[in-house]
Amino acid sequence: MPRTCTPTQPRTMTPDNLRRRRFGLATLALSASLLLGCATPSPADYAAEKPTLQLRDYLNGPLRAHGLFTDRSGRVVKRFTVEMVGRWQGASGVLEEDFKYSDGTTQRRVWRLQDLGGGRYSGEADDVVGVAEGQAAGNALNWRYTMRLPVDGRDIEVQFDDWMYLVDERVMINKAVMSKFGVTLGEVTLSFAKP
Repeated sequence: MPRTCTPTQPRTMTPDNLRRRRFGLATLALSASLLLGCATPSPADYAAEKPTLQLRDYLNGPLRAHGLFTDRSGRVVKRFTVEMVGRWQGASGVLEEDFKYSDGTTQRRVWRLQDLGGGRYSGEADDVVGVAEGQAAGNALNWRYTMRLPVDGRDIEVQFDDWMYLVDERVMINKAVMSKFGVTLGEVTLSFAKP
């Protein structure tokens, strides 16, 4: 016996069906935005950017930087200036930093840097836990390291995701996010200038 098809009635959108459909689309859009938001930049993203950052050239001789620290709400907590001198012998470098903060305090940090080749760098300083690892491409360099910071009479260890971007031969912008246990504590922003 031949099968007969009966035409189906067009599906009517009830308010309930419409709400479910909108909720499903909103959930899908939110999931996609969260996945995209989790993607972090990589130095390779800047490989084509010019001018190319050659750390041994830029951090050589005297430099001055102006910066500020903002807490996680975006409020400026401290402003500071940094007088620096960089010196290199072959692949090994030393960067001396003298900080002067808006509250009158001062700080000195001496970085011992190593050019590992292929855009990779390492750095050590007395208040850095272990070794800072850096990767450069194009006009950008990303440093990742843990630093001991004095807070309320004791030292705490915080992680830095530190990005440097060469703007031109004289100016470099530095943005670093500080976090602890994956929670952002604040950001440091600096503008470097060569004389």
